[in-house]
Amino acid sequence: MGIISARHMRLAANGFVSAAMLVSAAAGAQNSASIPELSGHWSRTNFNLEQPESGPKFIVNMLKKPDGTIDDDTARIGDYTNPILTPEAAKILREHGELSRTGRAISDPHNQCWPEPPPFTLAIQVEVLLLQSKDEVTLIYVNGQNVRHVRMNAGHPAHVTPSWLGDSVGHYEGDTLVIDTVGIKPGPWPVIDRYGTPHSDALHVVERYRLIGGEEAAAAIRKHRREFTTAAAIPRFGIYGAEFDTDMSKKGLQVEVTVDDPKMFTMPWKGFVTYRPANGWPEMSCAESLTPSAGVESHLPVANKPDF
Repeated sequence: MGIISARHMRLAANGFVSAAMLVSAAAGAQNSASIPELSGHWSRTNFNLEQPESGPKFIVNMLKKPDGTIDDDTARIGDYTNPILTPEAAKILREHGELSRTGRAISDPHNQCWPEPPPFTLAIQVEVLLLQSKDEVTLIYVNGQNVRHVRMNAGHPAHVTPSWLGDSVGHYEGDTLVIDTVGIKPGPWPVIDRYGTPHSDALHVVERYRLIGGEEAAAAIRKHRREFTTAAAIPRFGIYGAEFDTDMSKKGLQVEVTVDDPKMFTMPWKGFVTYRPANGWPEMSCAESLTPSAGVESHLPVANKPDF
């Protein structure tokens, strides 16, 4: 074996470090390139999650119009006979349906201007502004300006403190953004949809966001829309005024939502939300009022004694 000088050892070491830096930089560029570009303004035409092609079906309104489409305007009577419900959940859902039959609205976080956790916010909100950064993904929903903050590449605390929106952490799996939420605190109206399907403190929600083809997204939106109206075509403008981008060469955004709550559901189940790119973010707000609308029972904070 030959003798290597100190100078040659330094050169070799420097060469190794330089090569390592190049490999690291290349890996970093590759990882950065593999992160899907999901940021933007996304919109859809109708409320509620989309039913899966297979597996258990989630709660829908049993009340239908003469043409067979869902009639959410007359009353919201969730199917409390659905086998995914535990007896306790079925009882609560039946009571909510009976209330809706009287003409009163089922109180929920949306009509009470409270924070909206998943999956409820995915069922009630039709527009979202998704913002990606290195350490956080922010989801801003148009109606009421509800905001969710997702910590990236982090785990849940060993002991999660329950909160209205829960503890959300995220990571990327290839072309998919995965958001895992636990610790959702049951508020005065612990529901996951517009029919009053309940949830408990054991609620666990996983959302998987990925880009899909423009035509595929449009087809999913039209299919979901046909559940509520015979006019299946996608309108030019959304419910709150956003204008859909009609360029089908642009990708759509689809979210697969998996819900697990062993206290309220006999099995985990999933639904979907599909968006198209949109323009024109409307200005909207939600405020508590002493004048309720649509039969909603308002719950305003009350002070037991004067502040001064």
